[in-house]
Amino acid sequence: MAEFILVRHGQASFGADDYDNLSDTGWQQSRWLGEYWRDKGVRFDRLLCGNLTRHRQTLDGICEGLEIPGENTRSVLTQLNEFDFLAVAKHYSELYPDRAPGAGASRADFYRFLKQGMLAWAAGEISPPETWSHFEARIADALKNICDSPKGSRTLVVSSGGAIAMMLTQILGGSISTVANLNMQIQNTAVSRLFFSAENISLHSFNHVPHLDRDGRHEHITYS
Repeated sequence: MAEFILVRHGQASFGADDYDNLSDTGWQQSRWLGEYWRDKGVRFDRLLCGNLTRHRQTLDGICEGLEIPGENTRSVLTQLNEFDFLAVAKHYSELYPDRAPGAGASRADFYRFLKQGMLAWAAGEISPPETWSHFEARIADALKNICDSPKGSRTLVVSSGGAIAMMLTQILGGSISTVANLNMQIQNTAVSRLFFSAENISLHSFNHVPHLDRDGRHEHITYS
């Protein structure tokens, strides 16, 4: 069988004018993950990421930790990009203004609101620029591309929480609510490991952060 490893990007700049950049914590998370794999002797035959800045930065940090070149060896798949969660939140707040988080609301409040917005999006209650069916289709296309790899190979895939949640739901045969629930759980630079053949894709592990689950690093476990 072949293997692919899904990694959510490092912590982005929540609350900043440009969310799509890693915070200092995000860079550190990414480098630590690469160092963890370097120490374990893990190597990759293929590097894939979306074309969002936080995807490319995360892969750069991982490669730095692995002490391998990254920029000229990775392939970019736009199908791995995150859905436009700001558009989903905006459309949902217009439909239900009383549910929208107020000024100074916590990240947890925003993500609870976003979960409700995702369910409304899937149900057709709101119409952001990307339809739910298009989101499903492009993630299915990304999965097909990932699985176009030789037997025995290992592929690293850097993406976002929503895209990873959709991919895992398609693999496991879950419901729409599964996508929203998984999206809320995935930690920054969390690792999900899968094996596949021509007949089957199987999930081996989900949402692990072995590079952060150690003394002195627990405060670096984040969700945004």
